[in-house]
Amino acid sequence: MQVLDTSLSEVKLVRPKMHGDDRGWFAELFSTRAFAEHGLPTNFVQDNQSFSRRGVLRGLHFQLGNEQGKLVRAVAGHIWDVAVDLRPNSPQFGKWAGFHLKGEKLEYLWIPEGFGHGFVVLSETASVMYKVTNLYDPKAERAVRWNDPSLGIEWPIEGFEPQLSARDVVAPLVQDAELPAAYKEPAIRS
Repeated sequence: MQVLDTSLSEVKLVRPKMHGDDRGWFAELFSTRAFAEHGLPTNFVQDNQSFSRRGVLRGLHFQLGNEQGKLVRAVAGHIWDVAVDLRPNSPQFGKWAGFHLKGEKLEYLWIPEGFGHGFVVLSETASVMYKVTNLYDPKAERAVRWNDPSLGIEWPIEGFEPQLSARDVVAPLVQDAELPAAYKEPAIRS
């Protein structure tokens, strides 16, 4: 398993090793031993999956008071996945990183607690699975505007208007949002 650094020091790209021959392939997608060896969390408590059509944009979502770290993977299709550091006082506050995740590539994106997360579907359809480190709590749901000018996220949406949920349409700008707890020294070390 490879764990690659990204432009956001705590966000990691995880590439499980594929073993293949003329019959097909096999990959170990999750192992507490491998994750621990790479300094990643090993206690995931819930698996989620979404299905979306081309142009659907979900996000930027995060949790407040019941923060969740997320291990995200496109199991089918192609998405542009974005992580944004939303922790006040973090040296990377307001910084974002985007990644093309495709079902056939077997890549995960690790997004720590305190980061906003969103994605847009670039293929006809996409199924996205993610493991989370804390159970879902609807009272903890928060969002910031996907196109907040202060973030300057470069969404690859040329040629179509993104389809948003009613909640995401009215999400506040970062400057007006209730944000996660102040930055703490990261537990994960590279």
